[in-house]
Amino acid sequence: MELIIDAQNVLGECALWCDRKQCLWWTDILGRALWRFTPSTGETKAWDMPERLASFALTHNDDRLLLGLESRLAWFNLVDKEVLTIAEVEADVPEVRLNDGRCDRQGRFVFGTMNEAIGRAPIGKFFRLGHDLKLEQLPLKPVAIANSICFSPDGGIMYFCDSLSGAIRCCDYGEEISGEREFAILPPGCGEPDGSLVDADGFLWNAEWGAGRVVRYRPDGSIERAIAVPVSQPTCPVFGGPMLDELFVTSALVDLMAREPYAGGVFSMRVTDAVGLPESRFGS
Repeated sequence: MELIIDAQNVLGECALWCDRKQCLWWTDILGRALWRFTPSTGETKAWDMPERLASFALTHNDDRLLLGLESRLAWFNLVDKEVLTIAEVEADVPEVRLNDGRCDRQGRFVFGTMNEAIGRAPIGKFFRLGHDLKLEQLPLKPVAIANSICFSPDGGIMYFCDSLSGAIRCCDYGEEISGEREFAILPPGCGEPDGSLVDADGFLWNAEWGAGRVVRYRPDGSIERAIAVPVSQPTCPVFGGPMLDELFVTSALVDLMAREPYAGGVFSMRVTDAVGLPESRFGS
């Protein structure tokens, strides 16, 4: 796996590939910036955000993104840089902020929150923003740090985790949520589960924070392979490129005891035996 962008992100996260514009999007949460890389031109661009941008989603309008800012959901117009609030999220709980999020196969934005207070009590929740812009809480167990949100190819399974638990969970997903259960447990010494994606074959790829690797899990939760990343804190994998066969991985330099030369960079490698799925966009 090779470094392609020495972004020096404090906390790079939420990597998404736009199949229409053939570009890679991601956020530096603590750097309060939205990033975009266009491989065909080599151009890298960043937009300052009014607060920490935890996650976001593509929409059917290429000039508009759905933002999951630390305290609210909002539209972002890429042309005039206007940020328009859709809804505040748990404004009465100041120690909580938004974290990981992704659109389900029906084009609804599913996201979770995390507890930033000392001790990190599990008070984070999972929510879903519908096409009508109504927000609902999902009936899942509370977490300290919501992460790894992704969906099976048919949309019938949702994967997620509490990063501090060291386990990835899943549930039967649709209009109703049921059957919450354990999917995979990280072995001792393998860090924490961070961002995840599901490929076209239904295998889950997870970035292991602190372990310097991305792991591919079979649908039964067993490990199919592990790929080393040249930094200890990879954060989120995504497939991109014209054939969706290039694996991109974001990373973070926050909390490192000693500076790693490429920490906070974006890495990539060609995968010959797996491809991704087009990213679901918000809206029907």
